Amino acid sequence: MRTYEITIKPLSGFGTPLKGDTIFGHVCWQAAYKDGLFGSSIEILLADYASNPFLIISSAYPISYEGTKSMYMLKRPDLPLDNLFDFSGMEKKSIIGERKKLKAKKWMPVKESQSIVSFKDIKYINDKELFEMVRDSVTADLQKEARKKGVKSFMADYSQPHNAINRLTGTTGEGKFAPFAVDQKVYFPQTELSIFMGISDRITVKQVEDALIRIGESGFGKDASTGLGKFEVCDVDEIDLKSFGSSEPNACYTLSPCVPEKDVFLHSFFSPFTRFGRHGDILAKSKNPFKNPVIMADEGAIFIPKEKDVFIKPYIGTAVTNISLAEEHKAVMQGYSLYIPVRVEV
Repeated sequence: MRTYEITIKPLSGFGTPLKGDTIFGHVCWQAAYKDGLFGSSIEILLADYASNPFLIISSAYPISYEGTKSMYMLKRPDLPLDNLFDFSGMEKKSIIGERKKLKAKKWMPVKESQSIVSFKDIKYINDKELFEMVRDSVTADLQKEARKKGVKSFMADYSQPHNAINRLTGTTGEGKFAPFAVDQKVYFPQTELSIFMGISDRITVKQVEDALIRIGESGFGKDASTGLGKFEVCDVDEIDLKSFGSSEPNACYTLSPCVPEKDVFLHSFFSPFTRFGRHGDILAKSKNPFKNPVIMADEGAIFIPKEKDVFIKPYIGTAVTNISLAEEHKAVMQGYSLYIPVRVEV
């Protein structure tokens, strides 16, 4: 399996977070929509997904730039703060106050080709610092406009008011004025996001790029039919995720939500994430549109394996099946995750 980085640029707000398992589901729908998109049907590609995944997709991460070098804003590892910050020589009262500040530093900037030797050597940042780094990567005119408008975040919550309209009369109808709001996340203009992908030799990166272009044009996730979830694909490059990690790893830092294998890991540190999935396309209006909930380990998890042979493959996790009542034997969910090999002292 070869790994690639695909850079996208949001063009609208998003009603659904750009998490790896959801992006994977959208790509699968594109394969179902367009015959021959991947050279074979989606049924064939998913037939052995539990043992031989054809595609694994990470969540999307903001990018800034230092000169020509990319700076990836990854999620801070879900390790105890003592494993990330140095509290030596501090009094207990000072440590308590410092912990409150450090909890807000939830981003881990990693420069292109930078190796994560120790998590304690990294300068973690909060949302404000992230915005400043992203802002400094855009044009001078946009920076000036942001300061003028008082913009202070690279991603903001926004509620778009709507109302139901009778398409025959062009009005709400007598006594039927019922406004409602659609919540969305809006990125700072010109923000770029990086998505990492593991691709088997059964498909090509060009085919995945074509699928993402189609998704970006039609819209991703919730309320895509009303204009949300639009993005453009900017660049595609092959990338070696091992170059970010340790030469002597003993742990995996995950890049998307995953369902780890049983009896493989000795220690694990993660934030639980429950995926309340539902079907897309025509199945969204079926008798049973909702999938069974799946508890996952969110991106940024740390898994320490029992054996070193885990590091042979560029991914960990499993495929998740038996999650649908509408498509009992067909629905498959990505429980895999690409990872950066790191070293953790526990």
